[in-house]
Amino acid sequence: MLKKYIFVQIILNILKNNMNKMKLSLIGAGPGDPELITLKAIRILKDANAILYDALVNEAILQYASPGTVIKFVGKRYGCHALSQEAINEHIVEYARKFGHVVRLKGGDPFVFGRAQEEIDAALSAGIEVEVVPGISSAIAVPANQKIPLTCRGINESFWVTTGTTKSGEISKDIQLAAQSEATVVILMAMSKLETIMQIFSDAGKSKTPVAIIQEGTTDNEKIVIGTVSNVSAKARMNGLKNPAIIVVGEVVNLHPSIMMKKVKPAISYQLRNVV
Repeated sequence: MLKKYIFVQIILNILKNNMNKMKLSLIGAGPGDPELITLKAIRILKDANAILYDALVNEAILQYASPGTVIKFVGKRYGCHALSQEAINEHIVEYARKFGHVVRLKGGDPFVFGRAQEEIDAALSAGIEVEVVPGISSAIAVPANQKIPLTCRGINESFWVTTGTTKSGEISKDIQLAAQSEATVVILMAMSKLETIMQIFSDAGKSKTPVAIIQEGTTDNEKIVIGTVSNVSAKARMNGLKNPAIIVVGEVVNLHPSIMMKKVKPAISYQLRNVV
């Protein structure tokens, strides 16, 4: 009887220790270039027992996982979901209970249209500790990689970052407000609504405003199309641009090297990359 009691206590202690070790780390993997990940993110990836990663994560980053780490793809892209958000939440809880420390690896930054709060709520409801490791958002890094500043003295004083579509699939009302401002507007997840969105800007008197569309920014497959509100949809269609891509609307697009070189003879020639 005593041996049975001791055995039960050992099992209970093991379960208690496992519960104490349950942890979810939400990590931003950056915009695509595997070198644009933080040192803290790398350290935590090495410590993880399981990793659930998204479609926009460069798989080269998974090399930082320790041997034996359980790695599962749970990617989501517009119109193509490997798992629903609800299923991902269930995986987080299941893997934390089974393996302990789970990393949820997301493209860009977890809190920029990453539905991170839903995953945090699911984890906390299951008694799982949560930490967030910020990542470099594509909204900022992708234009910067093409030498397009989101703000520039004398041109604009602010920028918007908005989604192209809402949860219901409709165009965000924020785009109508953004189109009326002088701010740079960065639009994510919007290629399926590109023509309609450009019409909103045109109706706001912005038909001649420059626009850049950058597909798979910071990666080897990066492609950029530059035009205006009135013609960029046709240019994007002609050159086959598709998701994942970001749209930058604003006068700062005129600072792209391909446009600047037409205005002045540069002292140093730029290497223009994948401009179509």
